[in-house]
Amino acid sequence: WDSPWGKGRPGWHIECSSFCRKMFGDEPPCPVLHSGGRDLRFPHHENEIAQSQALLGTDRWVQHWVHAGQLSIRGLKMSKSLKNFVTIRDYLAGGGSPTLWRLFCLLHRYSADIEWSPEGEAEAKAWERSFSSFF
Repeated sequence: WDSPWGKGRPGWHIECSSFCRKMFGDEPPCPVLHSGGRDLRFPHHENEIAQSQALLGTDRWVQHWVHAGQLSIRGLKMSKSLKNFVTIRDYLAGGGSPTLWRLFCLLHRYSADIEWSPEGEAEAKAWERSFSSFF
């Protein structure tokens, strides 16, 4: 759109604020729980908070924030920009299973950084065997 400062467009942070407002309404706290990677805490979540609290006239837009740790592979944060990521499709095609992935994640605290490794996968498989034999 046209503005006194030139062409404008919605920013990245307004997307989440708009989505939450659409889904949860305008009565603060809108979402009770809001989550994302710990790398989104600043500036993304800080900007969401600022714009949403200003719009809604509240000092508490969200009741609880949950910030997850980073997933690493071979010592580096898994990311598209580094091209060191594994898609879900590739993970499943390589013999991984949804249950195995869930168990791997449950072996770590949600906010801790996780290193995906053959050893970690083996530990999750051992737990999977234990649960299968027990149940």
